[in-house]
Amino acid sequence: MATTASRTVLSALIGLVSVALLTSGCSAEAPAQAAPAELGTAETAVLPDLNTFGKIENAPLDPAPTAKATDKVFKVTKELPVYDKPGGKPFGKLPTVQVGSPTWVPVIAEQGDWAQVLLPARPNGLAGWIHTPGSTESARNPYTVTVNLANYSLEIFKDGASQGTHKVGIGKAEFPTPKGRHYLMASIEETKNTYSKYVLPLSAHSDSHETFGGGPGTVALHTWPTNEHIGKSTSDGCIRVAPETLTKLMDLPLGTVISIT
Repeated sequence: MATTASRTVLSALIGLVSVALLTSGCSAEAPAQAAPAELGTAETAVLPDLNTFGKIENAPLDPAPTAKATDKVFKVTKELPVYDKPGGKPFGKLPTVQVGSPTWVPVIAEQGDWAQVLLPARPNGLAGWIHTPGSTESARNPYTVTVNLANYSLEIFKDGASQGTHKVGIGKAEFPTPKGRHYLMASIEETKNTYSKYVLPLSAHSDSHETFGGGPGTVALHTWPTNEHIGKSTSDGCIRVAPETLTKLMDLPLGTVISIT
């Protein structure tokens, strides 16, 4: 749970592609596909930031936290309003950088030029709609990760095929690792703490710690000085992994969905 100098992990992204215009049963004039009214700089500025430090009240939640996400991710190339529904009201804005890494968000649904994405602010499980033309770049991400808390296991998938299962450590009973559909938000080269050379913050937050170590209680994947934590519930909510597991996770693209059950 740290926020320091960062290092991106975009090497695994499979080539940038143009934003696909999906067809649907709605006509071109349907509100679900209508472009939003252009927000001025001042209007955008007053929207709360959707980052790991943010907390948004009464915002929409992930409608299917146990469902499979799409294989598309969007990079935010300029400050981007997020809406409660296609053509609806903006409730926050995504910055171009999250904890020093470029902002990539996973897509869980699409309607025309609109994409529903997972968000990194509190409370856990926030989701919202972005209008993609002109403010994003898209890429295909074949990777997903599942974490089974009961089995203390983490499994990496590529195009649905398992790339291996790894034993992990998880949060204590009083500081549980939050369940749900989260994603890999950033990559940090740690300079403050010594427990892990690199830390991979997720979009999730501890439900027990409002803050931790001076940060916002962001849940992360990281190593520990010894492997005694593997297969145990000893952390404050983070997922502790062996060094070889962290090396594999660092090859994953930002925006990779991490489903915790």
